[in-house]
Amino acid sequence: MGFWDHAEVLRGVLIRVALLLVLFTGVLFAVMPQIFDSVILAPCRPDFVLYRWLDYLSASSLLPDSVAGDFEVEIINIRLASQFFIHVTSSFWLALVLAFPVCVYMLWGFIAPGLYEEEKRGVRGAFLAGNLMFYLGVAVGYFLVFPLTLRFLADYRLSSLIDNRISLDSYMDNFYMLILVMGIVFELPVVAWMIGKTGLLTREFFGRYRRHAIVVLLVAAAVITPTGDPFTLLVVFLPLYILWELSAFAVPASRRGSIVTL
Repeated sequence: MGFWDHAEVLRGVLIRVALLLVLFTGVLFAVMPQIFDSVILAPCRPDFVLYRWLDYLSASSLLPDSVAGDFEVEIINIRLASQFFIHVTSSFWLALVLAFPVCVYMLWGFIAPGLYEEEKRGVRGAFLAGNLMFYLGVAVGYFLVFPLTLRFLADYRLSSLIDNRISLDSYMDNFYMLILVMGIVFELPVVAWMIGKTGLLTREFFGRYRRHAIVVLLVAAAVITPTGDPFTLLVVFLPLYILWELSAFAVPASRRGSIVTL
């Protein structure tokens, strides 16, 4: 096949990807009000699964009372077109997240014929691991990081004269940002494995800088959930540290006598 033949095949793949995203977006647009009530706005209600779990642990004297208690947030809209635009954008971004593996699989069908069998196996492994870790990170962001951040920031008071009224735009900006960030952060083991394949990164690097990493991860956890509660800090720090250890496990050890520089 010549260049223009390849370009024509790629155009067909991209059209199918676009049609798939349009289909997913349309379906999600129709059911988005139910998704908003039962999923996106669920962390605003006191019956959210994390809050009920914290209440249970607090009642069992396993946690201090400061991490439990009633919590509820009322979301308001202050812009005329915000609800419509958030309806559309939420449908698209959720469609992109859900359809992403299928879209990549379609693109893979175009790229795969040009790769060797060994290269195909490596790409398949990275694709499966990358999707798994991304969705795991999204789950951690939704069930753990975002609710704890929302709980702290919604109750935070600079002055008793200022009443917190959370706008829809502010809520959605933080919702998307924290969940997406956690999804990307959870790709660290896959990225480390890919760099390790080049020989630029080895397991010894993680062992040498483990103490430095603990300090950096504690700071990162404090930034993600800016609260003085040590329990909240710990539950965010632990997943990040586990990712560090998984990354160390994913990369190979350096050969004896070799020197690896970063």
